[in-house]
Amino acid sequence: MNVVIDRIVSSSWSSLKGLFLHPLRSLLTILGVAIGVASVIWLLAIGEGIGQAVQKQIEGLGADNIIVRSIKPPSETTAGRRGIIPYGITRMDLARIMETLPTVKRSVPIREVRREFRYLDRLVDGRMVGCVPDYAEITRLEVDRGRFLTETDCEERQNVCVLSAETADRLFSYEDPLGRSIKIERDYYRVVGLVKQRAPSAGIGGSLAAQDFSRDVYVPIQTLWLRVGDMVMTRRSGSFEGERVELSQITLQAVDVAHVIETADIIRATLSPHHTAVDYGITIPLELLERARAMRLMFMLFLGIIAVISLLVGGIGIMNIMLATVTERTKEIGIRRALGATQSDITRQFLRETITLSVMGGTVGILAGLACGPSINLIRWGVEKVAPNVVSQMPDVIRTMEPTIVNWSVPLAFAISVFVGVVFGLYPAMQAARMDPIEALRHE
Repeated sequence: MNVVIDRIVSSSWSSLKGLFLHPLRSLLTILGVAIGVASVIWLLAIGEGIGQAVQKQIEGLGADNIIVRSIKPPSETTAGRRGIIPYGITRMDLARIMETLPTVKRSVPIREVRREFRYLDRLVDGRMVGCVPDYAEITRLEVDRGRFLTETDCEERQNVCVLSAETADRLFSYEDPLGRSIKIERDYYRVVGLVKQRAPSAGIGGSLAAQDFSRDVYVPIQTLWLRVGDMVMTRRSGSFEGERVELSQITLQAVDVAHVIETADIIRATLSPHHTAVDYGITIPLELLERARAMRLMFMLFLGIIAVISLLVGGIGIMNIMLATVTERTKEIGIRRALGATQSDITRQFLRETITLSVMGGTVGILAGLACGPSINLIRWGVEKVAPNVVSQMPDVIRTMEPTIVNWSVPLAFAISVFVGVVFGLYPAMQAARMDPIEALRHE
């Protein structure tokens, strides 16, 4: 047993000495393998982080939800029409859905309008959202202080509101907003609650616009219908154009996830006879979630292929250095053969050297790969300091993404690096073993 261990240690030490006859060349080869291994871990971690961020956004919409949203018809379909242009889903549409669909257990109607919010001499341009108490749960809003809207507020059409975090900061600065009143157009609304900061949700297709919750004011939807109405007037080219929209969106919750697709099909059939124009869209988060999972796997596979290619480049570097080493050590090979070394001994010697390079490169690459998260955050911080405008224009998914190390990527990258080392080292090792001992001894 001791003889075997001594032989392994001796051969390993011999391999290391052979490699570091040219330390710079060996270090560069190790670096090539390390970059390949780190690339596998980094790219898969970034792909996983982006995939999880997108998936969380879609999950935030609710897998058991169906979202019906008003969409303004294309300009060509309304060209030539003057006066008030009605479009979108209506209160009657909501009533029809709730009356005919037993698979819908809850509905959350929403009406959104752009308005200026005023407190003393401070102004904030934002989104006035008419909603019901369930809106906070559906959109994952968390109350920071005070309370959210109640059924009593809606039934009695109370002039109360709940402020988003940024709206409260801009309007009240260091004052306590609770109990104070803000002015929206001609009416005053008493602040009864504040919600915590919530990240925006991305727009999905043409049927669901991006939602930015940072400058929102939430009021009872019945109050908005009473105080604001359904008309939105816009001045263009010296004339006024009007739009009539009763509901901006309805979020419907199915009794069970299994009924979501079937319920969405029935909703389409219910609404289509009452809408001649394409003025609404239906988004099913469950379908988007399944699509996002499939895209995530494809994205990771694509990034993995790119990373493996970089490992193959490292393998070519190993083959290159080993071929050069075989040529330089021809006389040494001849002496070893003359002293009784077999072809298999020579093959094993050079394979040990290539495996040593691969293992060392793989180890360095794993350490670099595990530093992915801190490195990405450091790079992002540096870009924010140097070019803040570039960062602000990036999609929220990229700005908030946190790389997630895929557990299986570490052993996979290491195994591939060793495999590449063996495959690309085998040919130089066989070339060395096939040398004629007499010709090798004559080599200068």
